[in-house]
Amino acid sequence: MSMNNVYKVHAWFIKIGTHNHPLSFRRLLLCCSATPSHESLPYARSLFAHFPSPDTFAYNTIIRAHATSHSSCSHALSFFTQMRRHGVPPDNFTFPFLLKACARLQLGQDLHALILKLGFDSDIYVQNALLSFYGGCGSVEFALNVFHGMRERDLVSWSSMIACFANNGFAYEALALFQQMQLAENVMPDEVTMLSVISPVSILGEIELGEWVHQFIHRSGLELTVSLGTALIDMFSRCGSIDKSIRVFDEMPLRNVRTWTALISGLAVHGRSREALRVFYEMKESGLQPDHIAITGVLVACSHGGLVDDGWRVFKSIEDEYGLEPTLEHYGCMVDLLGRAGLLQEAYEFVEKMPVRPNPVVWRTLLGACVNHNYLALAEKVKERVQELDPYHDGDYVLLSNAYGGAGRWVEKEKVRTSMRAKRINKNPGYSLISVDHAIHEFVSGANSHPQFEDIREFLESIIESIRDTGYTPHTSNVLHDIEEEEKEQCLGYHSEKLAVAFALLRVKDSRTIRIMKNLRICRDCHSFMKHVSEKFRREIIIRDRNRFHHFIKGSCSCQDYW
Repeated sequence: MSMNNVYKVHAWFIKIGTHNHPLSFRRLLLCCSATPSHESLPYARSLFAHFPSPDTFAYNTIIRAHATSHSSCSHALSFFTQMRRHGVPPDNFTFPFLLKACARLQLGQDLHALILKLGFDSDIYVQNALLSFYGGCGSVEFALNVFHGMRERDLVSWSSMIACFANNGFAYEALALFQQMQLAENVMPDEVTMLSVISPVSILGEIELGEWVHQFIHRSGLELTVSLGTALIDMFSRCGSIDKSIRVFDEMPLRNVRTWTALISGLAVHGRSREALRVFYEMKESGLQPDHIAITGVLVACSHGGLVDDGWRVFKSIEDEYGLEPTLEHYGCMVDLLGRAGLLQEAYEFVEKMPVRPNPVVWRTLLGACVNHNYLALAEKVKERVQELDPYHDGDYVLLSNAYGGAGRWVEKEKVRTSMRAKRINKNPGYSLISVDHAIHEFVSGANSHPQFEDIREFLESIIESIRDTGYTPHTSNVLHDIEEEEKEQCLGYHSEKLAVAFALLRVKDSRTIRIMKNLRICRDCHSFMKHVSEKFRREIIIRDRNRFHHFIKGSCSCQDYW
């Protein structure tokens, strides 16, 4: 009900003299609380203040209205305090609303103690609210204690605990609990449950799990809603299979802007920039207007594909066609687009003329482009700008150090390294993750922590020797100059993604695709190595690095060496 209608109803109650009757008051309060807004909540508080003796239902209604609004959560707690002070007893509906407000405010331990004291801790609605509360606050152990203490659990209980695991970085635990849930009687997963299951699969990037989840949804007869379909599109993209994302997209009966954006962004990070651009314009033709996130997705696509003219057209359309204000992220995408294309001076001037103040990420993007194109003069200038805003970021020093090494300027390279040591800035090590036989194996660059390291190292050395015959030459220019060439090659040989690929080739003898997740951007030497290995061993290798996916097939990469 609109507020104008609420005013009319209130006026009618006053006219007929029933405005102070409890039933009339309840109706007005419910009308205000149905759709909480900046206008309805103050009106509800005003109504409440004039009512002589509100009961439990009235307090629950006013608390619920304020608990759902982030800016009004403190009011929910104030009303509860007032409720206790006036001796109005809470019930099992009071605490779920309160806990929702507490989760937003990151409070609530004392409230749990009160729930125990008043004996509501065995009520399933209150227990479910506690699960959601602790999950939202990141207190997984407390949530698990509540879950294990429940005599009975419904769908909400299981879904809340799965979401708690998924949202707090316990991906495998979330999936294990979902499997356990399937053994429970009279509990069938719904859309909310499956959304919580899809999230950890996306994080892990395990395609087999993703396919299993997709099939489970079909077998369960769940409708492919907009939310579920969009999540699946994103999941398959993160698992390295953009073709499966496209199939889900084609299956969906309804799509919104988020759905189209998920596909556009997926195509972008998989190097299919032209397709992403085409889908963007198809979205417009379908009658949907892109939002800021959709525009960011298509600008990333243009950047990864070197589509400078198309990128400029999209950027200019933000204001001219859609009437939106470009965000800092949009400006950052344009800097990335120009920088990757080697238009470094144009990119620098673009940053200088930005109407919003560039943050360290924007300057760092330009610094990376300067280093990639060996434009040291501008790189030094940009590094100074980055340092003014963020002087202790290890990546900036590493970038400049690599640039000096690539140009053979070893004195400057050593100065950068010395500066890092003086400021106690350590380079984050590169690591790669690979799943083999449903177990995650981690490899860290230069480390020998894996139990099969010696076997992997020996096999990796034999791989490197075998692909030299096909033209592979280690790219050693960035490695320190004061060590022998053989040692330089050894430094490169122990990069984490090389170790992961060698391990996969040792363990998996069939033609399965090798899938690796890496925390840093893949280096030029490893990129060249993967192309040669994919040709030599007839294996597809997919690497998800910090920025994008690289699909290595038969000696070439999906990025076309433009990354």
